[in-house]
Amino acid sequence: MLTWFQETIVEQRRLPLFCFFVALILAFVVTRVHVRLIRAGVGWFRNVSIGDLHIHHVVFGVVLMLVGGVTGLLVSAHSTGWYAFAAAVFGVGSALVLDEFALILHLRDVYWSEEGRTSVDAVFVAVAMTGLLLLGLRPLTWESIGGVPVHGGLAVAVLVLNLVLAVITLLKGKIWTGLVGLFVPVLLVVGAIRLARPGSPWARWFFAPGARRPNPGKMAKAMRREVRWRRPVIRAKIAFQEFLSGRHDLPSITASADRPRRARRVRPRVPARKRRFVPPRALRRRRPPRYLR
Repeated sequence: MLTWFQETIVEQRRLPLFCFFVALILAFVVTRVHVRLIRAGVGWFRNVSIGDLHIHHVVFGVVLMLVGGVTGLLVSAHSTGWYAFAAAVFGVGSALVLDEFALILHLRDVYWSEEGRTSVDAVFVAVAMTGLLLLGLRPLTWESIGGVPVHGGLAVAVLVLNLVLAVITLLKGKIWTGLVGLFVPVLLVVGAIRLARPGSPWARWFFAPGARRPNPGKMAKAMRREVRWRRPVIRAKIAFQEFLSGRHDLPSITASADRPRRARRVRPRVPARKRRFVPPRALRRRRPPRYLR
């Protein structure tokens, strides 16, 4: 294990990336444990507030990202140890920011609602991408094709082809296939060829009801695949997310927005009582002065 770490991480100058990776995971786990204890009302765990103002931990994350990023720029050429420390600080800040990614996306506090799962997905994506980079994989590249090294104009053509395949795969609703395919291009080919998910933009444009040329057969096939393969995976992912980060069981903001509002009861307006007209003081009849009487 130490030999692998020395050869793969230290000698390949990936120690700062490794520190970022470890700090990201540890900070996310500690943050989730902390907020779950706050939610349960355990002991002295409380939200950070200044008066009536609740300070979300994304604020601390932004500050730590700035500190870690600027420190890394200053010490990267002088000390590997300090550079790794700055990367770890940046990783802690990134975990705090990504843990409230849903708050940034919706501009509302949806931490424990259904939309709050987006934050956990964002952390999973960041961990997966960083892990692939640690293993030495580079995005959107082929080392060789049929034993022929890729360089020059061929490298540019491969890069453009990979980008096109990645966009098609993402438009077909296959997020994880598209993201991991950036590092393993074979997955991009598979994702671009296979049928799109029924709720994806690609399906709405080409074969779903309402498209220019709707194809009920393709839509039915996509729905069968969704029910048979996709939904069990989603249930397993949600179970793992709830085990790690807690239950997101508060009412959804989308559901509350779509809920019909009760009609407001309007009371009949009672006309005001007529008042006796009082003319202005200038128009009132005045008694003449005593000397004129």
